[in-house]
Amino acid sequence: MRAVMLMYDTLTRNYLPNYGCDFSVMPNFKRLAEKAVTFDEFYGGSMPCMPARRELHTGKYNFLHRGWGPLEPYDDSMPETLSRNGIYTHLATDHSHYWEDGGCTYHGRYSSWEGFRGQEGDRWVPQGEADMSLNTCSLNKKNISAVQHLANRTRIVEEEDMPSVQTVSAGIDFIDHYHDKDSWFLQIECFDPHEPFYVPDRFRKLYDCCDSKDAFNFPAYTPVDDKYTPEEIAALRKEYCALLSLCDEQLGRVLDTFDKYDLWKDTMLIVNTDHGFFLGEHNFIGKNFPPMYDEVIHTPFFIHDPRFGHDGERRNSVCQTVDIVPTLLNYFGVEPFEEMDGRDLAPVIENDEKIHEQILYGVHGGQINVYDGRYVFMKGSIDKDQPVYNMTLMPTNMRGFFSKEELKDAKLVDGGKYSHHLPVVQFPALHSMGSFFCWPDALYDKANDPDQKHPVTDPELIKHMTARLKDAMKAADAPDWQYTRLGIEK
Repeated sequence: MRAVMLMYDTLTRNYLPNYGCDFSVMPNFKRLAEKAVTFDEFYGGSMPCMPARRELHTGKYNFLHRGWGPLEPYDDSMPETLSRNGIYTHLATDHSHYWEDGGCTYHGRYSSWEGFRGQEGDRWVPQGEADMSLNTCSLNKKNISAVQHLANRTRIVEEEDMPSVQTVSAGIDFIDHYHDKDSWFLQIECFDPHEPFYVPDRFRKLYDCCDSKDAFNFPAYTPVDDKYTPEEIAALRKEYCALLSLCDEQLGRVLDTFDKYDLWKDTMLIVNTDHGFFLGEHNFIGKNFPPMYDEVIHTPFFIHDPRFGHDGERRNSVCQTVDIVPTLLNYFGVEPFEEMDGRDLAPVIENDEKIHEQILYGVHGGQINVYDGRYVFMKGSIDKDQPVYNMTLMPTNMRGFFSKEELKDAKLVDGGKYSHHLPVVQFPALHSMGSFFCWPDALYDKANDPDQKHPVTDPELIKHMTARLKDAMKAADAPDWQYTRLGIEK
């Protein structure tokens, strides 16, 4: 058995032709639709990047207990477990967060790995070398990550220098060497189409984009309000679509490789992402601080499973990122981890069988959201002063460590199911991504309001969905302080 997972970062389903977009130029995603099962009700769980990747290792929700951080010493890791059971695992990626404080324990869980430099704010080229003339658009970010991006671009001269192109080339090189070998898992993980939406002009011409120096392609995360005109939002979306078309071309290279070696008969292919991105929808640009509307959390997902003959079909059962772990473990004949939140996708692929009564998703310190296949209930803190905690043995943020103020109030607690019942340290989360944004509760009927524009106010339905939320939180063994924060009884 072999498996390839081609993962993108920030792949928004509403811009893919597979989900109804009629203006993006993406022939290989259309081609993928015939080679795999398309999931219509697939969701992220923990936002954003590294919390989602922790779910891809553990099969457990991350956001209920901590924010951005490394794998923990008590975590089960899917690729590491595969390796221990004779399945060779390899990671090819340009996702620079794997080499920062808040993600530094992930890549070592693979049998081998290779990384490519230069994406976004990757601290690579000395910042003094930044060529500020490469992009003069006044709408773009002006922070240190933007300066770093312009420094990195001085090393990205040709298209083949682009980190995502190098990443896919490395993945194809692995397949070239091992296509006739058995028992391996390959993860090809591209940071694109994450912002900045930097892409060669040949893709930008597909969408009649402006001169590259004037490109609005590195937006700040913010409410739109009256900061941007409709024309500026339209220009931003064009830049995103241009980068999507590059991603589509890289997907085509992987599909060509599957065709070349006829891997379809015995190799699983997963194409997925961690989350989407607001490009003006719901009055937001970004992904972390707004409510988790569908544009961000309802993700594209495709799987070719050689055990079943259902390629070209679609599935409607509700599934999410945590389900990928038990699916891969069972595919390789490895015993699944105990107490996972995820479920094997095989019954969905085979019969569109329901595997979840409801699912959870959210960002640490923000709303906790429950979805049952029709209604989504977004439950927020009862007030902005409710405490939020990080429960961890790895006191690091995305970059840097927890503050001394957080460390001095730490205490040892039982981690429950989350930590396999081992003790963890509970720190007050002074810098949680969601803790500064106290959004009001909201209930949406997605069957009749798919764009989530008209909240439902029916008290009985809210009571019903609150009960579903409590059931899902109990199943995930959410800590007591989460119930207190939401103002609901455990």
